[in-house]
Amino acid sequence: MNEMARRPLPPVTIDLPPRTRAPRLGVFGVLDIGSTKITCMIGRSEPDGSRRILGFGWQKGRGIRNGAITDLEEAERAIRAAVGQAEDMADTRLKAVTVNLGCGQPESRLFNVQWPVGGRAVTEDDVRQVVLEARHRAQSEGRDSIHALPLSFSVDETMRVEDPRGLHCETLTARLHVIDAVSSALRNLHICLTSCDLELAELVSAPFAAGLATLVEDERELGTTVIDMGGGATSFAVFAEGQLLHTAQTLIGGIHVTNDIARLLSTPVAHAERLKTLYGSCQASPDDEREMLPVPLVGEEEHQIARVPRSMVVSIIRPRLEEIFEIVKDRLDNSGLSRVAGARVVLTGGACQLAGARELAAQILGKQVRLGRPVGLRGLPDAASGPAFATGAGLLAWAAGEGRSMQDIDLEMRRPSGPLKRFIAFLKERV
Repeated sequence: MNEMARRPLPPVTIDLPPRTRAPRLGVFGVLDIGSTKITCMIGRSEPDGSRRILGFGWQKGRGIRNGAITDLEEAERAIRAAVGQAEDMADTRLKAVTVNLGCGQPESRLFNVQWPVGGRAVTEDDVRQVVLEARHRAQSEGRDSIHALPLSFSVDETMRVEDPRGLHCETLTARLHVIDAVSSALRNLHICLTSCDLELAELVSAPFAAGLATLVEDERELGTTVIDMGGGATSFAVFAEGQLLHTAQTLIGGIHVTNDIARLLSTPVAHAERLKTLYGSCQASPDDEREMLPVPLVGEEEHQIARVPRSMVVSIIRPRLEEIFEIVKDRLDNSGLSRVAGARVVLTGGACQLAGARELAAQILGKQVRLGRPVGLRGLPDAASGPAFATGAGLLAWAAGEGRSMQDIDLEMRRPSGPLKRFIAFLKERV
């Protein structure tokens, strides 16, 4: 063997971009649009990675059902009021907001995409094209993709590559999680925001946002299911290996519990909500039969009030929550991710604050359950630090750069200028 054959090859130097980046700087506005409440938060990233709330606004949900716009004028008034409160507190004016995706019957699907590289080094454009290919495959009539999240990559026969850039291969393979929603519901949302003089910066899956706000790093890695129990719907998200693997939604929430109480006790909806909030529980206690609750009857004079034992209220609430947790369990089993989801469940949303909800969830799901409250936020009012405001806090985390795959590159197509053109491109898979 000659001398040239024995001589080692010189190392190949590849200039790669930085793989991580600091949190996004600036002021961010987010909008959590729900059936029972609309929340606006304005915040900024701190140097230590935490986020500080500069402004906060809250309004009762109006013109919205199951997270979708049903009355444009009512929804506009509620959104304007919530945003106005937050803007006054922060002494700033919002031009664009990041909004939760709770409308349009969102669905979650996984795709495996192969992309020819031809033996050269994988580039940012290769990664971007893989994401766009997944969006094209997910495209269906009347639906538009919201997220296309890379879960893992393979370069030829080497699997579980976190970041393939700079690696040489013949074929790049990616596993991606795509979430889409009904186009018409998204258009109605855009019309409502436009009438409020706001641009849609981004849409973020509601349970995904709730998980960003409440899960610790170990929970995201080892496997956890986040169940976001809102007023008009309950959605859940499965996290494992630091990734969002699956989401699903059922159109049953806290409003249905209230309506059950109102219908079965023949009491006004406002009083049924009061009974649920003050005395509601999923778990029976020995004193329930003796504790009598005042119940005004629909259509009767104000002084004509019936009295029912608290046990009757409990017997109305428990079956509805059992139904919600049974549906979540069935959908989790059908997704094939029950084992990957681990033994941990985190409950968020206003409806999870019912007494006994945590214990009932643990009983039906057979997992460890805790209530999730926003973490890593400074300046959040005490009244807004509970599970009901987890989605809003998660939206702020996303706007600040948390939860994004391969943060230092843009996985989307270049957006045209102008809010209307950007939204049209958004609805057309950003092609």
